[in-house]
Parts: sequence; structure tokens; C-alpha cells
Amino acid sequence: MFPKPFARLKPNSAEFEKNALIKPTGFREYDARWLFPDEINLMGLQAVGLGMAALFERRGVPKRIVVGHDFRSYSMSVKQALMNGLMAGGMEVFDIGLALSPTAYFAQFELDVEGVAMVTASHNDNGWTGIKMGLDRPLTFGPDDMSELKEIVLAGAFETSGAGSYNFIGDMADRYIADLSNHSRFKRKLKVVAACGNGTAGAFAPQVLEAVGCEVVPLNCDLDHSFPNHNPNPEDMKMLNAVRDAVVSSGADVGLAFDGDGDRCGIVDNEGHEIFADKVGVMLARDISSQHKGAKFVVDVKSTGLFLTDPVLRENGAETHYWKTGHSYIKRYNHEHGTLVGFEKSGHFFFSKPLGRGYDDGIVSALAVLDMLERNPDKSMADLKNDLPKTWQSPTMSPYCGDEIKYGIVDGVVEHFKAVAENGGMLAGQAIRDVVLVNGIRIVLEDGTWGLVRASSNKPELVIVVESPTSEENMRAIFAEIDSHLSTIPEIGEYNQKI
Repeated sequence: MFPKPFARLKPNSAEFEKNALIKPTGFREYDARWLFPDEINLMGLQAVGLGMAALFERRGVPKRIVVGHDFRSYSMSVKQALMNGLMAGGMEVFDIGLALSPTAYFAQFELDVEGVAMVTASHNDNGWTGIKMGLDRPLTFGPDDMSELKEIVLAGAFETSGAGSYNFIGDMADRYIADLSNHSRFKRKLKVVAACGNGTAGAFAPQVLEAVGCEVVPLNCDLDHSFPNHNPNPEDMKMLNAVRDAVVSSGADVGLAFDGDGDRCGIVDNEGHEIFADKVGVMLARDISSQHKGAKFVVDVKSTGLFLTDPVLRENGAETHYWKTGHSYIKRYNHEHGTLVGFEKSGHFFFSKPLGRGYDDGIVSALAVLDMLERNPDKSMADLKNDLPKTWQSPTMSPYCGDEIKYGIVDGVVEHFKAVAENGGMLAGQAIRDVVLVNGIRIVLEDGTWGLVRASSNKPELVIVVESPTSEENMRAIFAEIDSHLSTIPEIGEYNQKI
């Protein structure tokens, strides 16, 4: 019988070698993330595989699953341990090898397989591992799924039936690249910087971009799991600054920055200025709604207010809804409510039929940006960006806050600012017009200036974003109000960056 997992074990010990270690906080809202091997060991990963098999059994879903891994020094061993558990639990495993997350999602459709377990820590620092999971394509696990899986795994409520099987699909990367390359070649001559941060996308993105007719300037596309230049994270200014330099020096039309598992794409314009992903979303929504009148979109609460106020979107009859941050949340909303595209400020974009299959794919997002440039041959990326109404917006700021306490901390922050609003209080010299509570709190002031505080779903951090449609001064003022309150809470640590 497989041993019930422990929440803590001492590394470099006999107990560590013969027992399963799983830190409970690794089961997050919509995927799993642990420091390896400090928070989960290989036996713990086997237990997760057994738990997934038990969950499929409970749900009555055929026990068939696509499994892939990203390019890190330990990802293959993590995947092997996970597959051992899946097969021991009776799963039919389809191993696609080295992959992007969207390659694994594509494989579900290509192989007609119900489940997916993609071993990736996405853009997290080395030392992290994780799993993106699903049992109903194109969806991935949400909170209910993760809670049930956590309950099964930590209780050891699974059986080792041993009836599973293993299939290695050695050509899935080629099939995926061929599928994306089946796109009309661009008539406009486009020079693009393809930046991969030495992550997994380097084995995929440049090939697709060249196949559709782009002149590709590769930047850190050689795979190196030490990430010698910077983390492959298109929200990180280190990566965006490197792309800026490459765009300016090469005279490229656009810079495309892919994250560690290839489901996000960051954008730098031809003048070397980064465009935050929510603004890219507005630009794409303008372009798409001109092709599909009355298009419906969903965006996360971190995203710019332009989705509601932009005159072009209004003229095109576009309708936009705000929803919870998180790839599984937006993906599910998109799927269940029939919206055409879902946009997240982090850069997860979800294109539904006829534009895509509903899952997030950074290369598909890059192709959508290039399609937009193709349809506007007389305009540069900077021109399209400058056509948007001006707003002043912060990057995503993330002060440290422990996984065990971050949701409680945010609950307290929500109550504080709700009380200010309910009592008719002022912030940054303005009345509070609205308070949005679908995910943390988004405080909207009289002139449309807003600030968001929520708990990160995949790291021990809070998330703060602020924006003003009227002035940089007002943007900084609302941040100062939020930061002033957060600074009174000793459990909140240093920021990754500040405005």
C-alpha cells in the first residue's frame, strides 16, 4: 500500500527517501506549484498521480491523459514520478516529451484524450515545479477540482490498481508546429524579435514565425535551464528591457517575448516600448471586433478600464465583462459564456472558435498580433498603441506574503477599503465610485482611476495594480493610499518592484 503523504520531512534522511512529502499549500486555486524537493519529493509526485487517477475515477472520466514537461533540469524526473503514480492508478498515459503547455492542450485534441498533466513551473524561478491539469478539454482545473484532488492526495484516498499503460508520442512537437504553421504567409514584410529567455519556447516559436513568413531575430532562444540572462517572464522588466534593446538595434517591427511554458506572449513595439498585455488586449479587441461585429470579450480584474470606455470598441458594438484573474477562471468563463476571446493582464489570451480552440497559447497570441499588423499595413505597432486613449498604468507589483496567510490578509484589506467606501470616505482626494469584489478588491474612483489588491494564485505574494485615465499623479496617488495601508501589515514583505 502506498504511504500516506507527510506535510513535512527532513531532507537528506532515510524518512525523506521512503515517504511521500507534499506541502499542502502547493495545491493552489487552479494548478499546483511546489519548491522541489523542499516542498514535494518524487514519492509525493507519485501520490499526486495516484490522486489524479482516483479523481478521474470519481468523476466518471475515461482514465486517459496527456503528459508533457518543460525545460528545467529536474522536470523530466518530476514527470516520470508523476507518470508512475498515474499508471499505478490505472491511467493510460500519453507522454509527449518536452513540450509547451499549449502543446499539451493541443495534444488532447490531436489524440482525442480527455486529460492533461503538464509539468511546468511556467515563469517561476528555478527550484519551483508544478502541474497544470485538466480532465475536460479545453478547460483546466478550477478551485473545486483542486480542492478535491488535494483532499484525495493528502488523505491517501487512492488505490494502486496497476492497470495503467504508457505510450510515447515522439512527434507531437512536430505536429503542433505544423498546425500553427498552417497559417497564410504574411504579405507584409515583418521583422520580429522572438525572445524566449532560454526557456522551452525556444524550441517552438522561432520555427513557427519563420514558417509564416517573418524575418526572425532570435533572442535567447537556445535552451538553457539555468536561465543565464533572466527568467522567461514577459511581465518582468528585465526580459522586456532585453527585448527593447534587440528591437531597437535590429529595426524590428515588433518584439515577442514568450514565457517559460509558452502560453503567454509579451509585446514590445517598434520604438522599443513595452505594451502591457491588457493594452495589447484592447488593441486586439479593436481589430477582432472590426471583423466580428458585436464580439463579446472577458478580461480579468487586473486589466485596463479601456475595455469598457474605448470609443472604437463601443462603435464596434463590443461587449466586455470583468472576471477573476487566473487562466482557469478566464478560460472557463470564455468557454461557458460564449465569449470570442478572453484576455488576462498577465498575457494569457484565450481565442475561441473560429479563432482558436479555447486554450491559452503564446504563439497563437503572437500570430494574432501579426494578423493585426497585416490588416493595418500603413501603421506600425507604435501607431496602433498610440491610437488608444492615454492611461497611466503600473506594472504588476507583488509584495511578499506567505501562502498560508495571504488570503486572510487580503480579506482584511477588502474589509478596510469597503468600510472607507461605505462610510463615504475619500481616497487620493476623490470619492469612491465603485468597488469590484470578484477577486480581491478593485477600488474605482470618481474619475475612473482604480487600484487592485488580490492574492497571487501561484506564488506567496499579493498582487497590486493601479491605473488612471486622467494623470500619472492620480495613478501614483491611489497607489500611495493602498501602499500606506499595506505598510501597516507586518506580514507583508518587500515588493518585486514599485512605481
